[in-house]
Amino acid sequence: MHTGIKLLAAAFCFAAVSAHADIYGYIDADGVAHVATEQVDARYQLFMRGNASVDPDQLSSALPAMKPATPDSPLMKLMLGHPNLKKYEALLNQSAQEFSLDPALLKAIMAAESGFNPAAVSPKGAIGLMQIMPDTAARYGVQSDRRKTVQQKLTDPRINIRLAARYLHDLQLLFPKRLELAIASYNAGEGAVQKYNNQIPPYPETRNYVQLVAQFYQMYQPVAAVTGDSSRRLQVILPGRRNLPPPISIQ
Repeated sequence: MHTGIKLLAAAFCFAAVSAHADIYGYIDADGVAHVATEQVDARYQLFMRGNASVDPDQLSSALPAMKPATPDSPLMKLMLGHPNLKKYEALLNQSAQEFSLDPALLKAIMAAESGFNPAAVSPKGAIGLMQIMPDTAARYGVQSDRRKTVQQKLTDPRINIRLAARYLHDLQLLFPKRLELAIASYNAGEGAVQKYNNQIPPYPETRNYVQLVAQFYQMYQPVAAVTGDSSRRLQVILPGRRNLPPPISIQ
């Protein structure tokens, strides 16, 4: 993100698949929280409600305000008070300050990418809290050495979070004042965004990803002192990407 910018949620171009930009979720019997941008099945209940309809093919000047359907729900408490938010808050703030990012944006991406799971590895090989691809790490000079491979280094939250912040900073320089394109690029790659004439690519996963990150970004803007249940986990479901990394228990 370019220097001095601390974008509010209103700066997003909103690319939604659901007509009202709603978010659904539930906590299962094992204490695993599931969040999706659509009502995947009957277990998913309305979690965050969008106040206005959105045309996914048009830019909007403001992101529709979201409000919790059930503000005191266990799911909301988990999203705002996940133990890893506190655990990695210093790293998030440090990287955000270094690269002129809003910490809420990094939190939103972390939630959407890994559900705060530092051991997450996607089927495509993305690693860690911010789901960094080894090829992306190599672009920024992360190399294997005698002690660790690139993959092993990416499991280090310090490396993972800082690299994600640096990448987002560069994406913001590539798409100035178009944060939604930086978010889409983080998911689909900047080449895909450029291929579609600097618009959000028409991929269901990417459109849902921008929606989810935008709403999480708005959710993490306020400072909320909520105690998280460290026995619970978070799993994010994006239509078009059902096989996300499995969540882990936080001990």
